[in-house]
Amino acid sequence: MCIYNIVNVNSKGVMMKIIISNSDNRPIYEQIVAQIKGLIIAGEIMEGEALPSMRLLAKELRISVITTKRAYDELEKEGFIFSITGKGSFVKQQNTELIKEQYLKEIEEKIKEIIQISLISGISHEEIFQMFDLLYENE
Repeated sequence: MCIYNIVNVNSKGVMMKIIISNSDNRPIYEQIVAQIKGLIIAGEIMEGEALPSMRLLAKELRISVITTKRAYDELEKEGFIFSITGKGSFVKQQNTELIKEQYLKEIEEKIKEIIQISLISGISHEEIFQMFDLLYENE
């Protein structure tokens, strides 16, 4: 297992920590997208703030510029950032309540799946909660 911990400083001096893990099943660009989204939703990166350039992020993470471009393209497609040619990528204004509601709906669907699987397999409510607590603590 190999984990890279990287702290980047964008053009305004705001700290942004991105963790890339080879033990994560998701592609690297998805890991980057998820973490930047989380920072935006949590208010750690504010509207109008510049993200590190694709080249700087790639260099710091020791990954391909193509991978960082894919991550930024995905963030732009999902409405989290916007790019200005020659100036960089910036955080868009967000409706954080709407975003949280979308995540809550997604979580609710996954919990329903878990309940169905646990009922079929005879796994108790208590066992599910113990598993959840253990996994949550390890994150």
